[in-house]
Amino acid sequence: MAVVVKEENVRLHTTLGVMDIELYWKHAPKTCRNFYELSTSGYYNSTSFHRVIRAFMVQGGDPTGSGRGGKSIYGDKFEDEIHPGLRHTGGGILSMANSGPNTNGSQFFITLAPTPHLDGKHAIFGRLCGGIETLAKIGEAQTDKHDRPLHEIKIINAESLPITQ
Repeated sequence: MAVVVKEENVRLHTTLGVMDIELYWKHAPKTCRNFYELSTSGYYNSTSFHRVIRAFMVQGGDPTGSGRGGKSIYGDKFEDEIHPGLRHTGGGILSMANSGPNTNGSQFFITLAPTPHLDGKHAIFGRLCGGIETLAKIGEAQTDKHDRPLHEIKIINAESLPITQ
């Protein structure tokens, strides 16, 4: 029996506000399913944005908070879904964090500015469609020398957000 995947977007409730994410189901269906299911199952609840680099990106999705943890819904890691038509053209682009080709797990990042050097290296699977001011607040957080926020910024919870036509 085939698994029916609900293709919806995601709303992240963070300690600094809400971010609505449009997922690119047609371009990266496996990656979107991973993020959607991790989000709506509670996997990301109470996890932190463990890495913030001003004018570059914010990174989250690691339940250990170390930047080294997290698993996908497919097991440990899964392959990249690099779409040639998607580019890191500005702030608000959602991509998978990885440690090299085909090492996607649960960690993701959201860009704060154009990052063309990441094109073809990280699977883009969505964008912010609401809450850019929340992303800006996270991106302005004071950090230590390892880019960890001095004051913890967390995903409180996540929920499904129906796609509006």
